[in-house]
Amino acid sequence: MTDHRQETTSDEQRPTSHGSTRDTVRLAAVIAALGVVFGDIGTSPIYTIQTVFNPHDPHPVPVSVDNVYGVVSLIFWSVTIIVTITYVLLALRADNDGEGGIMALITLLRRWGAQRGRREAVLLAALGIFGASLFFGDSMITPAISVLSAVEGIRVVEPSLHEFVVPITAVIIVALFLLQRHGTAAVGRVFGPVMIAWFVTIGVAGAAGIANHPEILKALSPTYALGFLTGHFGTAFFALAAVVLAVTGAEALYADLGHFGRRAITRAWLFLAFPACILSYFGQGALILDDPGNISGPFFLLVPGWGRLPLVLLATAATVIASQAVITGAYSVASQAARLGYLPRLRIAHTSESEIGQIYVPWINWLLMVSVLTLVFAFRSSAALAYAFGMAVTGTITITTLLFFYVARARWGTPLWLIALGAVPLMLVDLLFVAANLTKLVHGAWLPLLLALTAFTVMTTWQRGRKIVSAERERREGSLREFVRQLHEGKPPIRQVPGTAVFLNRGKRTAPLAMRANVEHNHVRHEHVVIMSIETEPVPRVAPEDRIVVDSLGYAEDGIIQVNARFGYLEHQDVPGALAMLGPADTEGPLRLDDASYFLSKIELRRGAAPTMALWRKRLFIATSYLTADAAEQFGLPRERTVIMGSHIEI
Repeated sequence: MTDHRQETTSDEQRPTSHGSTRDTVRLAAVIAALGVVFGDIGTSPIYTIQTVFNPHDPHPVPVSVDNVYGVVSLIFWSVTIIVTITYVLLALRADNDGEGGIMALITLLRRWGAQRGRREAVLLAALGIFGASLFFGDSMITPAISVLSAVEGIRVVEPSLHEFVVPITAVIIVALFLLQRHGTAAVGRVFGPVMIAWFVTIGVAGAAGIANHPEILKALSPTYALGFLTGHFGTAFFALAAVVLAVTGAEALYADLGHFGRRAITRAWLFLAFPACILSYFGQGALILDDPGNISGPFFLLVPGWGRLPLVLLATAATVIASQAVITGAYSVASQAARLGYLPRLRIAHTSESEIGQIYVPWINWLLMVSVLTLVFAFRSSAALAYAFGMAVTGTITITTLLFFYVARARWGTPLWLIALGAVPLMLVDLLFVAANLTKLVHGAWLPLLLALTAFTVMTTWQRGRKIVSAERERREGSLREFVRQLHEGKPPIRQVPGTAVFLNRGKRTAPLAMRANVEHNHVRHEHVVIMSIETEPVPRVAPEDRIVVDSLGYAEDGIIQVNARFGYLEHQDVPGALAMLGPADTEGPLRLDDASYFLSKIELRRGAAPTMALWRKRLFIATSYLTADAAEQFGLPRERTVIMGSHIEI
């Protein structure tokens, strides 16, 4: 067996003498993170307090001094506990090879459960899939509510323009999704400076509001939040359904970990995003204390009349960026779900040489665009979407918190007393928010639950169907080495024809179905046979000398070899190019690649009578299979010399 691999040194391992260069790179990462990760959380001040005191709410919060202090204090401590403690300080440490989000936690749980045979890990992983499904709902609702809330600011400037809110929102959303193919890094470089301007602006406006009523700073004390909850529980409980809007984007922050890394995200949050948001919330509280009539639009009314139109324009740009956070998060979740077997293989474009997590998934992009536009035209206002938004957020946050602490206990061996010290209060806070949002089921909270249930059904159906198909396929393929041994012994008798045949295979353990069919039905094999599998490495590019690993499968000079081709995540998986790197010593003779034939095994799925799944699940699984990316295009195979050999499997 010839092995072309050599030890390589990653960019992170290479020493550098330029500290200033590293600092520049880190600053660029922080700015890019601001441009992608914090848009959702950073634009929550636009609508959170306005929603809490909305007089048209089915459970309105009356405007009073005690209520204003209590609400502002609740917002401050909710953001501190959920975003800063749960996500930034804790959850970001639980990554799977640099990737974050609830799917990363599911991967860790499944890996640990498989090693230990723990049933509860499997059950929690299933709960995590529902959390990921809720996040898909969040990624549809966020762009709709964020952009709508900003464009609605023109009604504060000029009420007669209200009819243009929905059309303007739709145009902005279409433009946003058209930009995605350029990549997260490119988008982040453009959006980063905008978000810096945004956070500075809302921080300064908030500070000006506080200066007019500095007593509002007393709400920093948790006694006001606790007093509001205990002294006015009926009012406070329903208010939580709107207070949770202040923490929207926390799961997107975690899901975007693979795009920018923990350090850049943490610094951007602690040193700019968090202080600016808190200043805005306290400034709005001070403004309402001065005049209860300001509840109609406290965010925009914080600035003088001459500055409101520029603020509307800046808010619109910022909410576009808010949408970016969940869009990139949805790409990450979909990519991880496909690798875990919960979705079919999707076409994924990697858009960065430095970060494996920076990807673009066309199918998810267009699905989100259609879904977001549908929500905009159906609901037509941010207020109508507010409670749908809160349900998606609280459900995902609660499940993420639960999975994190289980991982901390099971994989890291964190002492039980320390787990209890952190998990009990955080879970109580999360569950209180979930309960409050459940009271809004008939007012829109049903929407994310419906979206989540749909996504959950698709993913669990695909996982179940894939297991059935894989088991049957493996049974039909049989052992590769045993198959080669039989060929070597002349069983069955076959005729050898000139030329080269390349069979793409999932690995080196089983025989390709296309090759087995060629032998059993056509009774021929080519003079040179290459059984090729593809492996994607967690590096941008693989050095040429590390590209291929060749295995003779135990028989020299029989013309059959197994080749494992290794590609970096940024590289086009060019199978003919990889084969051209094989030398005569590898192939037991010259390969004729100019006229080589490439064979793909295609499985046609059919509904069978076996009680493997419910009939409707079988139909859903077969329909979902049509989303699978085209293998010939993905691997750069010449169409005119690619043979697809089909086989059918009943499920």
